[in-house]
Amino acid sequence: MELKEEFQEAKAWVEDSFHLNVSGEASLFEVNIRYIGGLLSAFYLTGEEVFRVKAIQLGEKLLPAFKTPTGIPKSSVNFKSGSWGWATAGSSSILAEFGSLHLEFLHLTELSGQQVFAKKVRNIRSVLRNLEKPFGLYPNFLSPVSGTWVQQHVSVGGLGDSFYEYLIKSWLMSAKTDVEAKTMYYEALEAIETYLLNVSPGGLTYIAEWRGGILDHKMGHLACFSGGMIALGAEDAEEEKRNHYRELAAEITKTCHESYARSDTKLGPEAFWFNSGREAVATQLSESYYILRPEVVESYMYLWRQTHNPIYREWGWEVVTALEKYCRTEAGFSGIQDVYSVVPSHDNKQQSFFLAETLKYLYLLFSDDDVLSLEDWVFNTEAHPLPINHSGSSAGARRPR
Repeated sequence: MELKEEFQEAKAWVEDSFHLNVSGEASLFEVNIRYIGGLLSAFYLTGEEVFRVKAIQLGEKLLPAFKTPTGIPKSSVNFKSGSWGWATAGSSSILAEFGSLHLEFLHLTELSGQQVFAKKVRNIRSVLRNLEKPFGLYPNFLSPVSGTWVQQHVSVGGLGDSFYEYLIKSWLMSAKTDVEAKTMYYEALEAIETYLLNVSPGGLTYIAEWRGGILDHKMGHLACFSGGMIALGAEDAEEEKRNHYRELAAEITKTCHESYARSDTKLGPEAFWFNSGREAVATQLSESYYILRPEVVESYMYLWRQTHNPIYREWGWEVVTALEKYCRTEAGFSGIQDVYSVVPSHDNKQQSFFLAETLKYLYLLFSDDDVLSLEDWVFNTEAHPLPINHSGSSAGARRPR
């Protein structure tokens, strides 16, 4: 983006002020996708050594979380003692969390020469591959102690989402050599289609949530990334299914656009329902907020890159306009508490994913296809670009400088 000065300022901060000698608990998942993902991208995009070194140091700090009987990590790590603690009561690990380490940890091995990182995520993969899955579906909670599913809740939204994304992206990042990831992805997608996919009376395609065989006919904003994911994975599906997946991706993305279009601010709610004649709208205030989330514009970006249908840029521009109108404040951008009210009540927070993801995906939606080309880069679930391993040896073999 040619923000050279800002970059130098940020680099100096990472060098001088980003200390890892902190105490307290941190989420393994969030530290991985936001911090390690960001540091890896900064290294691959600039070649500046400080980012590589900090990413590896931080990765080492996360390793104690894997000290469990199964090797499925606990969800939080205690930085001071190096032992793991608990961010939440109970004893289950979350599919989206332990299932979204693969991309970053392979790069940590690549850049450090330490096999331990790759070993940890390969073990997670093999535990999941060998587990009995209800109807081929992956429940959201797993015990890191017994290695069994804790409840029968399945979702492509929060708690499940990025696990599926990292399967198809592992296949792409490996330059299409990680066949296991590819197989697991298409099998999971087939189960999702069979048991979770629905079309509303009004003709909107959505992915419901599954609780022990009973469906909640709602979709979370987080689940709206799936249009982009299905588009991204369409080209490597069996030939007779490719068009079907392209259409499915477009339909789900259209539904997510409807959740924006049917609100007064033209921004979408945290969750929206399909029941009793009301479709693609939140049914209570506690689900009516918008916290600057990126998933809908993420799907617009992938669908634009795949189809070049101008509708996706039009929809993206609607979001830009709404953000300017309802979320911009003097100091930055803020989430709003109710998308159905044109008098915004700000939550006074600018989430870090607004910069990492929402604005980046919008920027890319209006950029040429060769800006972070999908031929050369895979985005982690925080939109940090990681290079595709074209050479089979060096991860940065073809990285643009």
